[in-house]
Amino acid sequence: MLDEGAAADAAQTFAAILGEDPENGAAYGGMIRAQLAAGQLDQAQSLLDNAQGKLTTAPEVEAARAMLELARQAEDAGPVTELRAAVEANPDDHQARFDLAQALHASGEVEEAVTELLELFRRDREWNDAAAKTQLFTIFDALKPQDPIALNGRRKLSSMIFA
Repeated sequence: MLDEGAAADAAQTFAAILGEDPENGAAYGGMIRAQLAAGQLDQAQSLLDNAQGKLTTAPEVEAARAMLELARQAEDAGPVTELRAAVEANPDDHQARFDLAQALHASGEVEEAVTELLELFRRDREWNDAAAKTQLFTIFDALKPQDPIALNGRRKLSSMIFA
């Protein structure tokens, strides 16, 4: 339902599941994702803050946590064209490249965002306390485990780390 844009219907379905099984991590994570899809970031944060027991470590809840973090970053993302021009003018401007990756992700260009972060990691692994690697992990966590972008990105990152 969320994939079809029916956040309200999905939230009702997840609420019904949680009514029957309050410890259902998939439903709790789905409820958070429904709030995110509806643009209700504060409600999503509240659900995350109130998660208890095994819900706090459920993979679906962790993925929703990463999605919320990325949604919050998207609120501050700059214009892609200007950031791309800044990176082209100075490829060693790591902050511009990082900001470009955030803006790309915010505009739905996830694969391109991962590519920019991998390039930043290749250029300077330790820049800003390894911000590129941290951001990559956040994106990977927000994607489904078998997502081709996550699988390919993890493989490339691993080859850089262990090269």
